[in-house]
Amino acid sequence: MTGPEPVAVPGLELGEGPCWDAASQALYWIDAPPGLVYRLGASGPPATCWAAGMPVGAVFPRAAGGLAVPARDGVLALDPLSGEVSMLAPVEAGLPGNRMNDGACDQAGRMFVGTMADDESPGQGALYRLDPDLSLTTLATGVGISNGIGWSPDNQLMYYCDSLAYRVDVFDYDPATGEVAGRREFVQIGSGDYVPDGLAVDAEGGVWVAHWGGSVVCRYLPGGQLDRTVKLPHAHVTSCAFSGPDLDRLYITTASGPADPRGGLFVLEPGVTGLPSYPFGG
Repeated sequence: MTGPEPVAVPGLELGEGPCWDAASQALYWIDAPPGLVYRLGASGPPATCWAAGMPVGAVFPRAAGGLAVPARDGVLALDPLSGEVSMLAPVEAGLPGNRMNDGACDQAGRMFVGTMADDESPGQGALYRLDPDLSLTTLATGVGISNGIGWSPDNQLMYYCDSLAYRVDVFDYDPATGEVAGRREFVQIGSGDYVPDGLAVDAEGGVWVAHWGGSVVCRYLPGGQLDRTVKLPHAHVTSCAFSGPDLDRLYITTASGPADPRGGLFVLEPGVTGLPSYPFGG
């Protein structure tokens, strides 16, 4: 394993949501509070940046072209050519104190994404599935900070992090319908201001979890045992994603903190390959 090495991109207030687009061989990520969306092409820095006009929580390529950006008011459509932003699917319009946060798309192009209270009040968020036809299904309520999502290599399990519950859970997953059931604890992480955040799953079934407040990304075996720990120079490690033509690089986002004026983007070669990211089908 090599790294992690810093990538020469603008400093981030709250870097989040790295997502690899195999079609364009580009990495996307966000800076959540200022509502910025970044793209790093195959040729490397400098990164391209767009402003969404409101706080954002994630970014996904769209199968129809452009980007889908979960944000404060719902899922936005962002046109990279013009920079134009429009509302694709409102979410929790009656809850102005909430915003959308992290998520992922499955192989069928369904978006799984959650919400949280702006003031991080516990139990105010939810987990949703947005289908390609833009129909919205509530999968879980009473969520603190809805965070990382990923699937097992056989596509039979879905991992899900509620940061304020201090754990990553696992659901039984039906790839034909996108339904989830049988939620149970996968691994418990942290206490106080040390919480689990975003995650990524590798081709061997290892689950890589970013530890906010812990300065690490940890790999857990399918049985939940801690297998590997990667130290980062920033306390607030937020998310990770497998990227590159062979999915053999792990990109990691971090946020600013008391000892870190700005967060950043880091990359390492973990010695395992990851599972691909998928575009939103809507």
